[in-house]
Amino acid sequence: MTYLLYSPLSWVLLIAGGLLLVWTRLGRRGRAVGIGVWVLAMVLLTPWGGNALIRHVESEIPAGMDCASAAVDWPETVPIVLMSAGFETDPASDDPYVALSTKSWRRLRAAVLLSRSMPEAPLYIAGGGPFVLKESAVLSALARDWGVAPATLHAEDGSTTTWESAFALRSMIGGRVRVVSSALHLPRSLIAFQAAGFQACGQPSDSDYQGPGGLGYYLPQRSGLRRSEMAIYELLGQVLYRYRANGLVPAVPAGQAGVVTPPRVSAAPGLRQGVLQKGRPPARCRRRPAPCG
Repeated sequence: MTYLLYSPLSWVLLIAGGLLLVWTRLGRRGRAVGIGVWVLAMVLLTPWGGNALIRHVESEIPAGMDCASAAVDWPETVPIVLMSAGFETDPASDDPYVALSTKSWRRLRAAVLLSRSMPEAPLYIAGGGPFVLKESAVLSALARDWGVAPATLHAEDGSTTTWESAFALRSMIGGRVRVVSSALHLPRSLIAFQAAGFQACGQPSDSDYQGPGGLGYYLPQRSGLRRSEMAIYELLGQVLYRYRANGLVPAVPAGQAGVVTPPRVSAAPGLRQGVLQKGRPPARCRRRPAPCG
């Protein structure tokens, strides 16, 4: 239900309904303001509006915190941290690799390429998720299939949010880290890692921004709504994380999420046999509209 609160479609419907109910009691200025707000909400239903928000969020990495500039003098042994992005389907009923979300694949690819350029750097894969079969375990197995040395791989499988992942990793890593995630997710990730006491830089794996392309780019459609929801989700997440970082609400203790080394399995069927246990995952099996937390 919380999804409805940050969906521009909900705002369009609520504003339209509210205007109809009080239209005759509103003055000229009130009607103009109401129509203006409704039009703004409608803009967020278009790819143009959604991509404008995406671009804004992706550009919010603080100056000096992108790895391309901040980490030029860092040694190649600085740990790489990959933020997982969940499953699209239940990995218990599908090939675990196929069940991974597209973002998980893209983020892993970027982390593996970075790891190949820095073979002495350990690679930590963070994320447990709601399933019995953990995201970090599947991604670790896939990373080994792609040639990452097993000795450099570590998996944090107890966290369910970005905030929890950052604090869970405190017991295993200290100081500097290179955080790999989607450009849209990195600003929120860096807030969490800073709050956990890390000196972190962000390495974007991919961008969700798409430039103009025809008349449909300026008309309301599902893709525009989806992008607006993703951006608004991240903006709200940044607000919450800054609130937590300022100590206004309790932070998640680092000990609540464990760090383990994943089983050494190189193929999906073996992975399922080696890790999966009986039981069904919670109902929230899909991460919508963005990774859980």
